[in-house]
Amino acid sequence: MTDSPTTRSAQPAGALPGVSYVMPVLNEVTHVEAAIASLLDQDYTGPFDVIVALGPSIDGTTELVERLSRVDPRIRVIENPTGSTPSGLNVAIEASQHPIVVRVDAHSLLPRDYTRIAVATMLRTDAANVGGIMKAEGTTPFESAVALAYGSKAGLGGGAHHVGGSEGPAETVYLGVFQREWLTRVGLFDEDIRRGQDWELNRRLRDAGGTVWFTPELVVVYRPRPSLERLARQFFSTGLWRGELARRFFSANALKYFVPPVMVLVAVLGAVVGVVGAIVTGLGGAAGPWLLLGFVVPGVYLLFVAVSALAAGLRAGARTGVWFLVVLPCIHFSWGLGFLLGFGKLTSNITAHNGR
Repeated sequence: MTDSPTTRSAQPAGALPGVSYVMPVLNEVTHVEAAIASLLDQDYTGPFDVIVALGPSIDGTTELVERLSRVDPRIRVIENPTGSTPSGLNVAIEASQHPIVVRVDAHSLLPRDYTRIAVATMLRTDAANVGGIMKAEGTTPFESAVALAYGSKAGLGGGAHHVGGSEGPAETVYLGVFQREWLTRVGLFDEDIRRGQDWELNRRLRDAGGTVWFTPELVVVYRPRPSLERLARQFFSTGLWRGELARRFFSANALKYFVPPVMVLVAVLGAVVGVVGAIVTGLGGAAGPWLLLGFVVPGVYLLFVAVSALAAGLRAGARTGVWFLVVLPCIHFSWGLGFLLGFGKLTSNITAHNGR
């Protein structure tokens, strides 16, 4: 393999390339300290720094991160005025100095060997980006139900970066360990895309001739959202931007992304037809009984949810199974509704209304 300009760097022969961890943070006082601690605890022996792009937080995150920075000079805090993830990533990348950039999420905990394995894989494959599996783990029955949904085909479709798969080139990966030279070449993250920016960046890397490499050796623990409201907001926003990306790059999107929105439309339409049928039947209309068949569609969906919840309960306990009854429809309908609005070109209007 021929070394790329990035991996060669200015390091002495045989030395490991330097690594910069970049982490956008906004209102993450519950998780950010553990996330940063997992970076400082890496067994990678090359030089590194940690760049935290701090958004306008109001929950104590600012004070916590600044205290951590004063204690350890390897942690640098820079301002991210907009608070958005892509702008935070970009300002952190621009403020960093090493030839390899490791994207980190405040909800993620990197295992000690993460950087060592990622860099070794990059040097072996010369990939532009290397990533692995997002292993969701909860600390409460609700979070455990969310974690099960993340890792199941019933929840998020069972993609390789959620459930694993064979090592090799991929469409996208979780987080990412990048060669800086490739990031610079394609223009960093698109700050107009608030969610799904990883997939969009990986699309540009592939179009420019780079390789996005998946390896199941990289497993990152992810902490799910702790409440139903935050989960719904997360998946509505994710679906909204996935719909926007599907509209912009239609041919590049797999059909699986259209399953939740189609399910939402069919289930809602079926329920509406069933309700109309019940009204018509009550009024003595001949067509009423036939229209009642519309209830079959949402009925089948509810049966699917119930069976999935039973399986979750047998696997993780009754309380988790009960929460799964709520979590699964929340994910499907929040994501599906967001997708429909994003695909219908309403992304910018909703983002402007929400202020982020």
